[in-house]
Amino acid sequence: MTTFDPKLDPYASSRETTEGTVFSVTGGDWDSLVSEIGEAKEERIIVNMGPQHPSTHGVLRLVLELEGETITEARAGIGYLHTGIEKNMEYRSWTQGTTFVTRMDYLGPLHNETAYCLAVEKLLGITNDVPERASVIRVMMMELNRISSHMVALGTGALELGAISPMFFAFRERETVLEIFEMITGLRMNMAYIRPGGVQQDLPEGALTKIRDGVKTMRKNFKENATLLIGNSIWMKRTQGIGYLDLAGCTTLGITGPVLRSTGLPWDLRKVQPYCGYENYNFDVVTADTCDVYGRFLIRMNELEQSLRIIEQCVDKLEKLEGAPVMVADKKIAWPAQLALGGDGLGNSLDHIRQIMGTSMESLIHHFKLVTEGFHVPAGQAYVAIESPRGELAASVVSDGGTRPYRVHFREPSFNNLQATAAMSEGGMVADIIGAVASIDPVMGGVDR
Repeated sequence: MTTFDPKLDPYASSRETTEGTVFSVTGGDWDSLVSEIGEAKEERIIVNMGPQHPSTHGVLRLVLELEGETITEARAGIGYLHTGIEKNMEYRSWTQGTTFVTRMDYLGPLHNETAYCLAVEKLLGITNDVPERASVIRVMMMELNRISSHMVALGTGALELGAISPMFFAFRERETVLEIFEMITGLRMNMAYIRPGGVQQDLPEGALTKIRDGVKTMRKNFKENATLLIGNSIWMKRTQGIGYLDLAGCTTLGITGPVLRSTGLPWDLRKVQPYCGYENYNFDVVTADTCDVYGRFLIRMNELEQSLRIIEQCVDKLEKLEGAPVMVADKKIAWPAQLALGGDGLGNSLDHIRQIMGTSMESLIHHFKLVTEGFHVPAGQAYVAIESPRGELAASVVSDGGTRPYRVHFREPSFNNLQATAAMSEGGMVADIIGAVASIDPVMGGVDR
């Protein structure tokens, strides 16, 4: 029997030092190693991967089973973000609910607010009573929000695949939109601007001019940004044929939004089930027939121009509707009541404060009850779906006739769309799942509510 001498090991020679034996690994018999791995097909490597996309930090966990660099099985764990938004809404008034829903998909807060408010208005029976100016403002703000959301998807998606410059330019355009939001609502995100019955307040002076200037700037910059990636050979190699999911797969899994439209199906609720007057706007539903990451990229890029078209039409309409109301006439629903800009640019006007505090006890009582208790909503349930930047977003609202929601539940597109992760990834390379998840563009704030 011979004993093994480590000093004679051809792959890991050793030497003695004062700190003990030090081994120097110089190589290996790679041919025999490869053959051994090939024979032992039952052996797999399990990798916990992520987070890699915005909002997935600490929440989205991808568990990959690998054979070499090929993904044999992919599982998506949504972690535990649980914000308790839907449950908390049961303990707040109907109007206060907007401050919760705006924080779900925090890249598309105005879409969350609109879906919820449309459902509440449906229960109240005031859908047709919402002033035209309020509906136009809602459409304009949602399309601006669609642009800012797509900027995050396009910019970070490019960054994750190694293209740094597009992200800088994308966030520059996003900043233009956020500045408009700040001017109109006072906040850049989570605005709670859209309220049951209309919007929180009318547009401030100079807002339409700022929007027109922003549209011109963005249209020019979007064309320049597109040239960085469209037709870029490296970008196309990383995206074409990657994350493939056809129409059958999308319909089976309930996938909507750009992922569904990349299969060639022009399913956009703004066209097929119009709301907020979308039937009165001229725009095209952008589709692709590639079923891959590149097609979803092209859809989002081309949807930017369609959103700009809608925004321009909204500005034209708002100029004609100058001075029109932005909240329903029913004072038992409209809150904040008769809101106007005060001397400091915020809050109620002095005239309104003077009236309710000094001349009318009834007005003061009504204002107090409306703010503290809220309005009653007839018993029943309503379901309203809209087209968010990520797909079909729907609100299911149940009322027991009180001043608080009995139950609120949302059909959040990110939750459904994440089901596509495995179908897009299995059989592909580890590097390709980065682009696949980025093309889904999930926002985890909406996944676990």
